[in-house]
Amino acid sequence: MSLPRAGLAMICFAAISLAQQRNIPDLGYRVVPDWPDLPVGWNFGEVASVAADSHGRVLVFHRGPHPIMEFDSGGKFVRSWGDGMISASPGPNDPTYALVPPRPPCDSCGAHSVRLDPDGNIWVVDDGGHVVIKMNPQGRVVMELGRRGVPGTGHANFNLPTDVAFAPNGDFYVTDGYGNSRVVKFARDGRYLLEWGTRGSGPGEFLLPHAVVLDAQGRVYVADRESRRIEIFDSDGKFLRQWANIGAFSGLAMTGDQRIWAAGGGNVVLLNLDGQILGKLAPSGKLPGQVDAAHGIAVTAAGDVYVAELNWRVQKFVKK
Repeated sequence: MSLPRAGLAMICFAAISLAQQRNIPDLGYRVVPDWPDLPVGWNFGEVASVAADSHGRVLVFHRGPHPIMEFDSGGKFVRSWGDGMISASPGPNDPTYALVPPRPPCDSCGAHSVRLDPDGNIWVVDDGGHVVIKMNPQGRVVMELGRRGVPGTGHANFNLPTDVAFAPNGDFYVTDGYGNSRVVKFARDGRYLLEWGTRGSGPGEFLLPHAVVLDAQGRVYVADRESRRIEIFDSDGKFLRQWANIGAFSGLAMTGDQRIWAAGGGNVVLLNLDGQILGKLAPSGKLPGQVDAAHGIAVTAAGDVYVAELNWRVQKFVKK
């Protein structure tokens, strides 16, 4: 039986033990106050994910009205879209209802991950809708994978997918996480190529594959959140190794110099590709400049870090 979606349950966000946290050096970042500048009367719902590119474009994906919002790097609002695109809370007749904890109704509850591919296309993962949507840089839908509202295990279906990542040749990988515990690889045009993973805690198995990134060599890094590890595979899904007991991370971001930012709950840390924790972004907590309920993360070429938090905020951090 697949694990229920974690929501804000704090047990799922105990990413790193308190003893470990005390020994992790601070990386010297500061928060940018009052970032971003929302239109008057607008608010975020649970902020599930954030994406940023080298042109200063920042996309915030949240579980409320206007689910996709774009800002410039200074926090100025640019545009929004996506109303009616993302699934709402599932009802008791939905086949995935038992996998999602009870929550108040919201109009974009399926918002889970937003990514920008190397060509500037925008990808969003709607877990409740069981679809992965590709849009061009202007926001027009050009591809939709999965059958909307129809969970399944076949090549044409997902069951509560969680994230997407891209290879240099245009192939892409989807973590089909809450319901199916697998990773699915597709060609650039959306053709199914292969998949791997079954439910379990052994090598190559997943309890909840929640986030995925690739390195410059094409290796695939999957945050298996409920087993508190990151598993590493080759481009065809061959298990290479794992970083066990490293943390219950919900979001991953690969830097240009081949390091990984990992975010989960009150913890945002930087890892090298040997799985060593190099330092932390900020202390845990609810105040500005602290991190709490972190679910997604993005990093720019300049080193700015954006953290999406399920406590209805996104924060920007820059080097001091």
